[in-house]
Amino acid sequence: MMDAATLTYDTLRFAETPDFPETADPVWILGRQYSALTEKEDLFNDVTSRLWFTYRRNFPAIGGTGPTSDTGWGCMLRCGQMIFAQALLCRHIGRDWRWDKQKPAGEYLNILTAFLDKKDSYYSIHQIAQMGVGEGKYIGQWYGPNTVAQVLRKLTAFDQWSSIAVHIAMDNTVVTEEIRKLCRAGNTESGEAGLLCNGHSEASDMLWKPLVLLIPLRLGLSDINGAYIETLKHCFMLPQSLGVIGGRPNSAHYFIGYVGEELIYLDPHTTQPAVEPSDCSFVADESFHCQHPPCRMHVSEIDPSIAVGFFCKTEEDFVDWCQRSKKLSLTEGALPMFEVVDQLPLHLSNPDVLNLTPDSSDADRLDRFFDSEDEEFEILSF
Repeated sequence: MMDAATLTYDTLRFAETPDFPETADPVWILGRQYSALTEKEDLFNDVTSRLWFTYRRNFPAIGGTGPTSDTGWGCMLRCGQMIFAQALLCRHIGRDWRWDKQKPAGEYLNILTAFLDKKDSYYSIHQIAQMGVGEGKYIGQWYGPNTVAQVLRKLTAFDQWSSIAVHIAMDNTVVTEEIRKLCRAGNTESGEAGLLCNGHSEASDMLWKPLVLLIPLRLGLSDINGAYIETLKHCFMLPQSLGVIGGRPNSAHYFIGYVGEELIYLDPHTTQPAVEPSDCSFVADESFHCQHPPCRMHVSEIDPSIAVGFFCKTEEDFVDWCQRSKKLSLTEGALPMFEVVDQLPLHLSNPDVLNLTPDSSDADRLDRFFDSEDEEFEILSF
């Protein structure tokens, strides 16, 4: 049963969610621009079409004996699901796809079922929580943006249908040489890896495994440094944008765009009953799409610990992303959030640094840089 605090919070939040502002400022949603004055219906359709993952209750116990609800601890895990679901939508259906309330079927249904709350779904809360144990997080513990990114990267190894490459760029540095090696690995020997969702392939696609690029960042100490705000907003303008996972202290959100000085986000802090497919594989999917005006917060309120996501289906997409990202550093009055380089810089090529991976014995040092500065961000009040 939903606890009283969650029920009150959710009920008040939905009742008080204001309509979208009547503003001449452009609205950006994951690389698409809208007018709030003339394209509000198209804007809402785009937001509603994103898969929305929230707290759930009464799902099968995690690990057989663990929790049956993630209320109060799973919000960052749900945000990780949302940014990854957006990547799979782009991978299999395309950015132009829009949800309707007809019976879910085809590739959309396959994507949705990959996130259902059961142990055998690729990206379920069960898989994320149990895989997180290897990252030093016990089941039911809060995750930081970097931790959930590392866990999702490991889970993609079991998702042969999507056949995606996941690169997590550490030290605020994107090394294109590393990404090209990752995305080209094995694709010249296996035609299956290069198949598109419709079963056809092209020579260029055979040489490139679709890329999910996640960049964990720290944009300040306790508050976001204002010099990064314009660069952060510009990330939502890139056609490869998957959005940002982060939030306020104690509260994770999935940011999908901005208008003016406000970030637009999907909020996982709603407890809903778990959903299971019927015997005929039908999934009641309306609860996986947010059908009220999107939430907004002033950009200065965001916690400085975030992870920015991008999806490049082809190598051409990646080249375009590199060119656009390098231009972000030229934005007047703004600081670049990360650097795009061809090869690993010498100051990062020290063996001690290269061995500092989440799988190494020095994982606690890595956590101190990316997740432990989230200690205040990670403390929850029950």
